[in-house]
Amino acid sequence: MKLIIALAKQVSLRWMSNGILGKIVRSTGSWSTVRLSDGSFVECRLRGQFRKQGMRSTNPVAVGDNVSIEMEDETGVITEIHDRSNYIIRKSVNLSKEVHVIAANMDQAIVVATVAKPRTSYGFIDRFLCVAEAYGIKATVVLNKMDLTDSDKLRKLTDEYIKTYINAGYTVIQTSAVSGFGIDKLQQLLKKKTTLVFGHSGVGKSSLLNALQADLDLRTGEISEVHSKGTHTTTFAEMFELDFGGFVIDTPGVKEFGMVDMTKEELYHYFPDIFNISSQCKFGNCLHVNEPGCAVKRAVDTAEISESRYSSYISILESL
Repeated sequence: MKLIIALAKQVSLRWMSNGILGKIVRSTGSWSTVRLSDGSFVECRLRGQFRKQGMRSTNPVAVGDNVSIEMEDETGVITEIHDRSNYIIRKSVNLSKEVHVIAANMDQAIVVATVAKPRTSYGFIDRFLCVAEAYGIKATVVLNKMDLTDSDKLRKLTDEYIKTYINAGYTVIQTSAVSGFGIDKLQQLLKKKTTLVFGHSGVGKSSLLNALQADLDLRTGEISEVHSKGTHTTTFAEMFELDFGGFVIDTPGVKEFGMVDMTKEELYHYFPDIFNISSQCKFGNCLHVNEPGCAVKRAVDTAEISESRYSSYISILESL
């Protein structure tokens, strides 16, 4: 995790100022919207020097960052980026050597998934959960569009998803933005917390947030009947305040979630179900592939660890 440590140090290299304190709630590149402590908003640009620190991040500031600003007429200049309590990043889509900071300073994250229209793969969910574990961010799996799972096949598939992630140690909430099913449980989870909302395009992230609070009025997209994929309606991350307390960070839907600079030796630490059993392996440096006396492999054979979770682990291991 050398890149993670390096980025954290770079964020700590900041300019001291006595400016006005605020939090970034939207950032579109050159300009960011900063929410001040009195609830007002100021459009701010980033002081040029921040871009000269050699960061390997595509975005020096991210939604959730606490900053200091100085006013220039009706707009402001970001003069200081305060240290982050945490943040979550993924590989930049276009620049493989750079990363993109999705958001910073969150209390928790939810990955919204669906078993139909479109179906979210175990691999996508597991990659996000793995990264959340690496950054010490508590994550919850939200299975949305339960109104579409009335067939025996889809109900069985839903039960498999639920069993897989409960056994792995995660909370699973079932919801339907259409019928309102599970919205009360989701509200309790989000109340008085700052929560990152993540998932594929088309899984209904924006619809869920609209169901929680109608006046958010977030754009929602249609599902392609040909490809069963969603269309991108959120084009950049944005933080919204919730009437019942707390904030949510709505993120653009992504097709893939690129891992960042993990070593093969530490990967299993970020799969709680695998990590909990790894101490029983014969060798301390076991990678849980084909080593003799591997307790993890035995646990997969006895279904103590799900095959899908183990497959995700192996897939990520090979990509590293």
